[in-house]
Amino acid sequence: MKTYKFISWNVNGIRAVDKKEALKWIDEANVDLLGVQETKSQVDQIPTTIFEKEYKTLFGSQSAIKGRSGTALFTDIETTFTCTCPSVDVLDEGRINEVHFTLGDKDIAFFNVYFPNGQSKEERLVYKMEFYDRFLNHCEELKKQGKSIIVCGDVNTAHTAIDLARPKANEKTSGFLPMEREWMDKLLAAGYIDTLRHVIGDEPEHYSWWSYRANARANNVGWRIDYFYVSDDLKDNIKDAYILNDVMGSDHCPIALEIEL
Repeated sequence: MKTYKFISWNVNGIRAVDKKEALKWIDEANVDLLGVQETKSQVDQIPTTIFEKEYKTLFGSQSAIKGRSGTALFTDIETTFTCTCPSVDVLDEGRINEVHFTLGDKDIAFFNVYFPNGQSKEERLVYKMEFYDRFLNHCEELKKQGKSIIVCGDVNTAHTAIDLARPKANEKTSGFLPMEREWMDKLLAAGYIDTLRHVIGDEPEHYSWWSYRANARANNVGWRIDYFYVSDDLKDNIKDAYILNDVMGSDHCPIALEIEL
């Protein structure tokens, strides 16, 4: 068996972080798969010189509206299927990479997802909840086909009160609304593992996003809205999960999953 390292990061503009050379650490991190969200780029605008290592494959998704959303997935793993999941991303906002591959005895469907933010308008909150449901239904269909599921990305919701610094102040804020948190309960009940909580339990103050305002990051006034989930058949394969909160370049920091397959 081999231990694979997967990294997920909402970069808040991949060309901007490339100019800051904020991705250079990846070259020394022995990463087998990197999923990035909010590239804010068309696929052909993603710089080809980001990494010294030449990943075999770049899969991208792009928004129909240029300069918004977008995801990209870099990997050396041999894939058997790829798509941008239009049955879930019905507004063509560039939110998903779905790739399939086999590692060990596991046939895996891997998702890199930038889930919608529900804060701007009521209709966007409605769309976010519909997106959540479509995505879970899609994963459940793949599980019925014998797939093991791994999901990484920016879920845009803090699950419980220990996943943000100021839960009381944000009870009526999208990203911590009861309906959003209930969907995350539903996800766990359906047999998906929050890998960080699996490793660290209920330790508080582990955040992955901070506002640019009021020196929030320096004071660790943050939210944990970025996650790695795995289907429960992979529970015993989890070796480690952690947040790389010392990596700068975005309002999010990267998160990692190490899994033995």
